[in-house]
Amino acid sequence: MDYQVVIGLEVHVQLKTKSKAFCSCSTEFGLAPNTSVCPVCLGLPGSLPVLNRSALEFAIKVSLALNCQIQRYIRFDRKNYFYPDLPKNYQISQYALPIGKEGFLEIEPQEGIKNRIGIKRVHLEEDAGKLIHTQDYSLVDFNRAGIPLLEIVSYPEISSPDLAYEYLITLKELLSYLDVSDCDMEKGSLRCDANISLKKKEAKELGVKVELKNMNSFKAVKDALSYEVKRQAKILKENRSVIQETRLWDPKEGRTISMRTKEEAQDYRYFPDPDLVPFVLDEEIIERIKESLPVLPHTVREKLKRDFGLTFEQAKFIASEKKLAEYFQSCMEFYPQVKSVYKWLAGPLMAEINERKIDWKDLKISPQEFIGLIKLVDEKRVTQLKAKEILKKMFTLGKSYLSIIEEEGVSQISDLAYLKGIVKEVIEANPKVISDYKEGKTNALMFLVGQVMKKTNKNADPKIVQELLKESIEKS
Repeated sequence: MDYQVVIGLEVHVQLKTKSKAFCSCSTEFGLAPNTSVCPVCLGLPGSLPVLNRSALEFAIKVSLALNCQIQRYIRFDRKNYFYPDLPKNYQISQYALPIGKEGFLEIEPQEGIKNRIGIKRVHLEEDAGKLIHTQDYSLVDFNRAGIPLLEIVSYPEISSPDLAYEYLITLKELLSYLDVSDCDMEKGSLRCDANISLKKKEAKELGVKVELKNMNSFKAVKDALSYEVKRQAKILKENRSVIQETRLWDPKEGRTISMRTKEEAQDYRYFPDPDLVPFVLDEEIIERIKESLPVLPHTVREKLKRDFGLTFEQAKFIASEKKLAEYFQSCMEFYPQVKSVYKWLAGPLMAEINERKIDWKDLKISPQEFIGLIKLVDEKRVTQLKAKEILKKMFTLGKSYLSIIEEEGVSQISDLAYLKGIVKEVIEANPKVISDYKEGKTNALMFLVGQVMKKTNKNADPKIVQELLKESIEKS
C-alpha cells in the first residue's frame, strides 16, 4: 500500500469505586433504572459536586504505571454538549490540566519486537447515562450518569490494526494488575474510540482523521480499523477527499457507517468548572501511591521466563492475568514440573474455566488439588482421559479429586494379562476393522483403541493399549 496508517486510541475505563465521581450514589451494576441517582448526578439547581478521593488516587496510580508526568496543579472543566442522557447538558471532565501527561506504554507483539506508544494524557471525567432504544421511542437510565471514568489518550503512533489490538490487550492487562477496574466490556467498564487516518508515506502532515465508535470488543476495534484502512485507501486512490467525521461500526454488516461530522475541542466550549476549585497534589500522596504499585505484567513475564524457562508465548499467556500468574507460581511451589503444570493449566483447566465463564479469582480448585490430580497422571495411576473427566466433576460437584476417585473406584489398569484379554475380545469382535487396518487405514487402529478404553471404563493407558493391539494384529 502507498499509504501509511496512523491510529490513535481513546480508552475510557470505568473505575471500580463504590460511589460516583462527584456524589455518594452507588456504582453497583444492574440496579433498577434510575434508582442510583441524586440531585448532584442529575444536575439539579443548587447541587454541588465533591470529588471522589478514591477515583483521584486510581487516576494517579494509572498515570504512574503509564510512565506519565503527574501534574501537581489540577483543575476540572466543563465540556458542553447536549444529549438526552447527559442531565446537566455538560460533562465534568479535564481539558487544560489533566492528571497525567506525556507517558508511554510499551507493547511486545513478538519476542524482541517492542513498540513504545506515547500516552498524550490521562484524565478523570464523569460518565453520561444510558439510552435504551425501542422501535417507537427511547428511554433513559441515569444510573450510570456520574460514574468515574478515566480517559487514556494515546498519541497517533499506532501503525496497524494489529498493533492497536496488541496495545489494547497490554493496557487491559496493566489495568487489571492495578485493580482499578473490572475491565468488563460487556458491562461497559472498558470502551474504546479510535481515530484513524492515512497519509502518503513521504508526506509530513497527517491525513484527515475519522473517529470510530460503537466497538464492544478488542476484535471489533481491529475489524473496524481494518475496514477503514481499505475504505480510506480506496477514496484516496480515486483522488477523492476523506471527510472528517464520526463513523459507527456495524458488526453484522462488517462495515463502518457515517454518524455525524466530527466536533473539535472548540465546539465543546471548555471552561473551568466554577463548582470545583483547582487544587494542588501533595508530593507525599504521589510517592505513597508510587510505592504501592504492584509488580506489572511485563516484569512478571520476564520473571516467568527466567525462573521457569517458559517460552515468550507461554510466559505472555500466564502473565496475562494476575491471578493466573499467582496460581501458576503456587502450583510450581508444590510440583516444579513446568511442562506438566503448563500443559494442564493452559489446556484442560483453562478449557473448563472458559466454558463456565469463571473469573480466575473465583476459582474454587486450589493449586494443591490441581497438582494432586496432575501427579496421578504423571505417575500413570490415572489416564489423561479419566483425569479430564475427574477435573470436570471437580468443577461440577465441588468435590476433591480424591473423593471422586474413591466414589468411582478409579485407578489406571496396568495389568498386562488383563489388558491382553480385553484386546483379544475387541480384535475377535471387529474382523472388518482389522482388515481395514492391514490394508493401510491407520484410523482403524484408533477405533479399536476406543473399544478397549470403553470396555475398561477409560482406565487403561491408551499408549499401552495401542502397542498391545499392534502386537496382536501382527501375530494374527
